[in-house]
Amino acid sequence: MTSTASVFRPVAPPQVIENAFSAEQHARMLEVVRTNGPWSLILAQHFKSPEEVIATTSGAVPEGFTPTWDMFLSPVFRGYFAKASTVLYPEIEDCFLNKGFLDLVRGYWGARYATPENMLFNIQGPCQGGGSPHVDATRFRGISFHNTPIWLMNTMVKTGLFKQWQQKKAQVITWYYKGRVGGGFNYWPEGPQGQPAQIKAPMWGRAVVVENEMMFHTAETTGPATMRRPDGLTINTLMGADPQDPTGWQLTTEGAVIQRIPEEEFRFLVHWGADIFMDLSELKRALDHSDDLTHEIVFDTIIADLKVRGEHFDIPSDPLTDKAFIGLLTRVYDPGQPAIVPPEPEERVAA
Repeated sequence: MTSTASVFRPVAPPQVIENAFSAEQHARMLEVVRTNGPWSLILAQHFKSPEEVIATTSGAVPEGFTPTWDMFLSPVFRGYFAKASTVLYPEIEDCFLNKGFLDLVRGYWGARYATPENMLFNIQGPCQGGGSPHVDATRFRGISFHNTPIWLMNTMVKTGLFKQWQQKKAQVITWYYKGRVGGGFNYWPEGPQGQPAQIKAPMWGRAVVVENEMMFHTAETTGPATMRRPDGLTINTLMGADPQDPTGWQLTTEGAVIQRIPEEEFRFLVHWGADIFMDLSELKRALDHSDDLTHEIVFDTIIADLKVRGEHFDIPSDPLTDKAFIGLLTRVYDPGQPAIVPPEPEERVAA
């Protein structure tokens, strides 16, 4: 096991619960998704280059190899119900300001305080899974989604150099999928070199309480193999409600429909996240910004560590976007691909 791999363990084992939302809450959330789409790919929202994707996942590429978007394209799309502790759609405010979830995450950490911070959703039809186990973006005091790309926040975790500034987080992640083929949740609670675990479909309101910033995880392959990579899929593809089907969905590229997805192949994930504060002093330190990081401190710290490791490199003028520098950090701090990956789900064909 590499030293960086040992970093990635959640504060406690994931806790599975059922019926996380009421049927009525689920219907309201889904209506928001249908009414306010279409929605763009996760990749398109969070990454400016394929190198940034690699820095976020496990594994690295050989020196001299140039990765492309096509290596990572997967038809999984994202939107937000709430950001910065603010619900974006008042009709689902009760889903976000959720006392039950707050009780769950306080108990999960053994903490005194918790604040609902964000709520997003992923939607998809059939797609290949298991190829890119990853951790979610990890925030630090002074370093967040608002000023920092995801790849850097995840690299900061991999280095092990910024633990004292790391924001404690917890999530309640809920799935709605009827489970014809696959669609479960694969995760590595003992680190990427440990034994994996699975939550298997069908999942309808099943949820897990977890610290996903410190646990590698990925969706299981979903749906019929012939539908998992639609022709015409690009970084600009969108997913939204199918106007020809009141419960169906469609994928479009530059306005052209490239795939229609029936309700029975639709997978809906709701990701509710909270900030955790163990006690009042930790809460005050976050609120008064008396011990915040800056990008200058982050890169000075990382560059000093690289030099101690004996790495030879040119210091970039813009380390946030320099592809060669991102590749260097990926290689040096890579925790490694998971040693054991669950088998692919079987697709039973009717006789």
